[in-house]
Amino acid sequence: MDWAEINIYTSSEGVEPLTGVLLGIGITGFAVKDPNDLQDLLEHKTGNWDYIDEEMLGLKDCETAVTVYLPKNEQGAQMLCRLNEELAALKERDTDKLFGRLEYDENSVRDEDWANNWKKYFKPIEIGKRLIVKPSWEKLDENEKRTVLEIDPASSFGTGQHNTTRLCLELLEENITGGEKLLDIGCGSGILSIGALLLGAESAAAVDIDQNSVKIAAENAEKNHIAQERFSVFCGNITEDEQLVQRLGSGYDIVCANIVADVIIPMSSHFPKFIKKGGKLIISGIIDSRKQQTLDAVTNSGFEMICSRSLDDWNAACFVKT
Repeated sequence: MDWAEINIYTSSEGVEPLTGVLLGIGITGFAVKDPNDLQDLLEHKTGNWDYIDEEMLGLKDCETAVTVYLPKNEQGAQMLCRLNEELAALKERDTDKLFGRLEYDENSVRDEDWANNWKKYFKPIEIGKRLIVKPSWEKLDENEKRTVLEIDPASSFGTGQHNTTRLCLELLEENITGGEKLLDIGCGSGILSIGALLLGAESAAAVDIDQNSVKIAAENAEKNHIAQERFSVFCGNITEDEQLVQRLGSGYDIVCANIVADVIIPMSSHFPKFIKKGGKLIISGIIDSRKQQTLDAVTNSGFEMICSRSLDDWNAACFVKT
């Protein structure tokens, strides 16, 4: 499959609202190039070193941009159409002209080149107290004590690099004590459900509306040596497909949904049917401006919030079913 490389030009102030738009469309993997990142590195670097990668030095002259890759198929065309609509809407909201020009260029990329292009953006990342997330091509010290979660960037994203995923994994780590039954709604790469199993959950079901995500999540589970009987993955929309709801069943100890506010709010009334009384609901992917509205929707569906977390402009929260 070939890919469309979309470089969206913005400003440092525009990165967060733009990535929020991308998540709302369903584009959960992106790379940011921002001259401010280089400046921050130069001002706060530690250690006795003088060398900076030549590609990193190139940031000082670049225009801030967010890069995404869309498949050259019907789904990718639909996403690009949505992207045009959302960029126009974001421009209209940006009355103070803080978010840059919000325009993009498009390049064609072959499948093998696409895979290599992502490698430079993904490095091992420690999350919480127990996990380290790494792509397959990175090597770790043989004395690494953390639980290793191996995820490669693919056409379904979710590598732990984004704040929403990090927050969700941290909350999972704190709420998994061993033996839990978990449901991951909007699973993407499967990083949350696979991470939960590595942390000690007994079984996990994962669901996504994108067929390719289902395929990638299953492959990632195998890559992390998860036994087939512990992990099942489904394709469909729980708000529209009653047969899918029946197949997923109920009585889950933990349900996680790292999506966006515009999906979580209408979905909130469906969460209770999956979770046993006293079970936990973990949500993430919520920008500051939608936080209270989202928390209220979940609370009104029969949950009590027990904690919330934020990182930059993103929020996650954990609830218990009352």
